[in-house]
This record gives sequence, C-alpha cells and structure tokens, in this order.
Amino acid sequence: MADAGAGSLHGGDAALPCPPEEQELSQRLRRLYPAVNQEETPLPRSWSPKDKYNYIGLSQGNLRVHYKGHGKNHKDAASVRATHPIPAACGIYYFEVKIVSKGRDGYMGIGLSAQGVNMNRLPGWDKHSYGYHGDDGHSFCSSGTGQPYGPTFTTGDVIGCCVNLINNTCFYTKNGHSLGIAFTDLPSNLYPTVGLQTPGEIVDANFGQQPFVFDIEDYMREWRAKIQSTIKRFPIGDRLGEWQAMLQNMVSSYLVHHGYCSTATAFARVTDTTIQEEQTSIKNRQRIQKLVLAGRVGEAIEATQQLYPGLLEHNPNLLFMLKCRQFVEMVNGTDSEVRCFSARSPRSQDSYPGSPSLSPRHGSSNSHVHSTGADSPTCSNGVMSTKSKQSHSKYPTLSSSSSSSSSSSPSSVNYSESNSTDSTKSQQHSSTSNQETRHLAFLSSFRLSDSEMEMEAEHYPNGVLENSSTRIMNGTYKHEEILQTDESSMDSCPQRQLCGGNHAATERMIQFGRELQMLSEQLCREYGKNTVHKKMLQDAFSLLAYSDPWNCPVGQQLDPIQREPVCAALNSAILESQNLPKQPPLMLALGQASECLRLMARVGLGSCSFARVDDYLH
Repeated sequence: MADAGAGSLHGGDAALPCPPEEQELSQRLRRLYPAVNQEETPLPRSWSPKDKYNYIGLSQGNLRVHYKGHGKNHKDAASVRATHPIPAACGIYYFEVKIVSKGRDGYMGIGLSAQGVNMNRLPGWDKHSYGYHGDDGHSFCSSGTGQPYGPTFTTGDVIGCCVNLINNTCFYTKNGHSLGIAFTDLPSNLYPTVGLQTPGEIVDANFGQQPFVFDIEDYMREWRAKIQSTIKRFPIGDRLGEWQAMLQNMVSSYLVHHGYCSTATAFARVTDTTIQEEQTSIKNRQRIQKLVLAGRVGEAIEATQQLYPGLLEHNPNLLFMLKCRQFVEMVNGTDSEVRCFSARSPRSQDSYPGSPSLSPRHGSSNSHVHSTGADSPTCSNGVMSTKSKQSHSKYPTLSSSSSSSSSSSPSSVNYSESNSTDSTKSQQHSSTSNQETRHLAFLSSFRLSDSEMEMEAEHYPNGVLENSSTRIMNGTYKHEEILQTDESSMDSCPQRQLCGGNHAATERMIQFGRELQMLSEQLCREYGKNTVHKKMLQDAFSLLAYSDPWNCPVGQQLDPIQREPVCAALNSAILESQNLPKQPPLMLALGQASECLRLMARVGLGSCSFARVDDYLH
C-alpha cells in the first residue's frame, strides 16, 4: 500500500490517469471477480515474458503470441504462462484465445498449467498440465495421450477456457458455445497457458480487455444462485427462537452504538429487547458525533471534555488525532475557531435547543475569546472553558495563549509508536506530497482574498435522509437543529478560500498550528517518537503549502468523508469509558464472516466468491 501511494505522485503532481483501455479492463475484472483482492492475489492480465520457452514471441502488450521455432517435431513445441495464477476467490474464471493464424499445421494447445511445468511442451502433455488441442480436437490431461473432446479449431475461431474453482472442473467454449466438461479434480494455483508448435501460428489472448464472446456472466449467475440457495437452506431446526433473539440484540446494540436513539427505542419496543445504555448517554454521543461529522471538531472536543472529564487526557493518541482533524477543518473553514471570524457565522448560543447545558459554550467565561466586533459571536477554541476546566489537563490547551504543562503522566497510558491505537492509524493518507512541507512561520505570507468560502454541505453517513428541504436523523432532528447553520452560509461561491478568505481566521489557524506543534513536541518528550503522529501532522500542515488545498496531492484530507474514522474513534472511546463494547457485536460478526471468506480463498475454496457478505446487506 505504501508503494502504491508513493508511486501515485511524480514531481509533486498527481499521477497521470490510466489509459481508457486499462480503466475498462480494471472495471470489467472488478465486475467479474468482486471477491478477489488484487493486491494480495493479482489476476492474470497478460502473458509472462519471463515464464515462456524461447521459441515463443510476444507482442501487442504481451497479449499476442507467435511461434518462432523450427517446428520440425514435438521437441520444438513451446508454451507460455500468464503473469499470475488464477485466484481461488474468482470462483469461476474465464479467458479467451483468438486464433489469428493456424500457421503450417495448427498444432496449438490452449489450457492450464502449474508453476514449474516444462514450457518446451504443449499444455496437457505433462503432470499438472491441461490442454485442448486444435489439430485433432482432443483434450490432454497430464498425459501425452489425448481423449476425444471437441471439434478442431483453426484461423478465426475463438476458444474460451473456463475454470470452475467451486467444483474444480474446466470446460471450453468455441465461438461462444460451451463444449462441456473437459477436466475434473483440478488442483489450485493453475496458470492460463497456450502452446504452439509450427511456424506461422499466431494467437491473441483476451483476459478481460474486451467483452467475451461467451456469456460467462450468465454462467456465473447460475452458480451464484446455487451457492446462495445452499446458504438459505442451512438447517436451523429448533434454535430459530434463540437465533432470532440473538440477532435482535445485535441489531439493537448496533443502533445504540451509532446513536440512533429514536430508532433504537422503537426497535426495542417492537422486539421486546433491552437497551443497555441510558437515553441521555446515547443522545450525548449522538450530538458529539454530529459535531464531528459537521466539521466542528473543536466544539466536539469541548463537549467531550465537559461530558466525559478525563477521557481525552487519558487517550493522548485520540486527542492528537482530534486536534489534527480540527486543524484540517480550520483550513476547510468549517471549525468554529475560524467560522467565528466570519459575518456568516452559525448561531452559537443555541446549538441544542432544549438542552442548553450541552452547548459547548453555555455559561462559559472563556478567557481566550476572539472577535471581530462587538456583535461577533464567541469563538470556541476547542477546549473546555475556564469555568468548566476542572480536570487540569496536562496538555497544551491550543488556545490563543498556550498553558504550560503540569502534573505527572496518566497511568496505564501506552503511547509508544508500536502500540499506537488503530484509530490513529485510520488517519494516515496513502498519497503524500513530494514537495517539502513548509514551516508554518512562512505560511502567513500567503495572499488571501476577503471573499467568503463556499460552505460545503455537511456529510452524514449514518442515519441521515437527505432531500432538498430537510435532513432527518432518526426521524427526530431537522437539518437546522443538527447544524444550526444560517441559510445564508450555504450560498454558493465561485471558489473556495483558505479559512473562508478571512485574514483574522487565517492568523488564528496559524497560531493553532504552532500550538499543535507544541503539543506534538510535548507528547514526544513524554512518550517517545511516534511516526504515525508525525505523518498526521505533516499531512495537515502540508495543506498550507498550496494555494488551492482542495485540489492538491494531500487535498483528500478536506473531503468530509475523512471525518468518519475520527467520529468512529471518538465514539468507541466514549463507549469504552462507560464499560460498553467499543465495537457493536453486529460489526464484529460481519468482520468475522468477511475474514472467514478470505481464509476460504487462501485455501482454494472457490465458493467464497459467491457468498460475499455484501450480498446480504441490501
């Protein structure tokens, strides 16, 4: 994965897009073999220039094969294998070969072979080698003696080879028509193979570069239906009630985990299940999640500190990740630290009507307030207000005037690089800029316009129904109640600006960046170096090295979808602090099922390809 990310940039610019034919091939292969992880088990895409006999010549992207030997007798036969073996996760694999020229005698063989089989032979003549030959129409199964199988083939014919990794059989097609089963009891890890023997023989392979002549997708649909029918017929017996109750509890815990309070309550009432968490706690988590998903991370941090004192202090990895995300949202112009400088700031005092005590700024007397005038709204700095600061956090508060560190390290905190949490890892980005990251001290020289940045539509992946007039969370909250955003803030603008194009907001962001750097240095002193945090910080700061951060090699950080892993990590930490599962059992069960399918693929059980978890989630 790291290599792929590094290779995606060249000279600081994004990699050139793939040619249309490569994109078409990739799309077709994904559609045919969705269960295949091509990073672990690449699919055959061409013939191998290294795994062939020297009488074989390759051209046209290693898809055309021509014979260049003497062709006097069988000792002059030559074969070539594909670049990769057929992955078991394909379930059913298919490729086609077009006979461009039968040459002198048409001694051509199309089939399969294992790694290490002699390439100075036609496929099918040796052990773990299988072939269908054009001169006599015979099939050869690990033997020099063939068996009558199908018609001969010659110039212009298209021969297909289908490997069924579910029942370990193989059949061939000619010009789009199946010829029936040719081989049974096939071993795993076979390579597509083609062999030639006389001058003038030329064939072209199609591994998915073009639509196939044979309707292989219809054959796949038949087998998918068979496998899914087998799953549905699995005997349950007298355990139906027990399983149903277990599944209802799993669904209930999933709804609670993600804060779908109203839905969870209604589901519990209908199914007579018990909710393990109090509704107040569920709603608190739900509100914090909404803030993160709206890009208002500073308010989410403050609300977390008020509602769950000590949680972030005892989770330095999570705290640092949240602060880095807050910096990114400042660049985006969505965090309240920079929005408060804008005349189009959202209402701040009534974020949660009916629950004023949960508003991050309610009743606070923050000593680090920034304003642009007498009527400007109070700006939250993402930490607890002076009034509510009772846990005496040992980390810099990242306000306009940093506080000094105090007190000893929290107990039972493992902050070492080798033990950094998975939630921190989720913020890593696969592509990085080759351009050197510029120090924040030089960033204040950027020229910024005073125009307002276009407010991005907030992204809510969980439990939100969107239409032109309103958004509903669990059938309870309207869009205005979730975001408290003035309609004027959603006006479109021709171009997005850093921090909304406001100089005061930019200065605040740079100050916050310096304080974030101080926090990083303090954590490094106390717990040792952490390369994950270093990468996170560099990626965030790199956004300021570009005049248009949204369209730069590290600009994917600004995508609202990147808020989701941060939201999930914070939600899990809150649940764990309340002695509740940090992951819902339903997700664990799905993860276990997916891992089971991956293990099936690794041991060659092709039926895993038609038992995908995703097929049952719609």
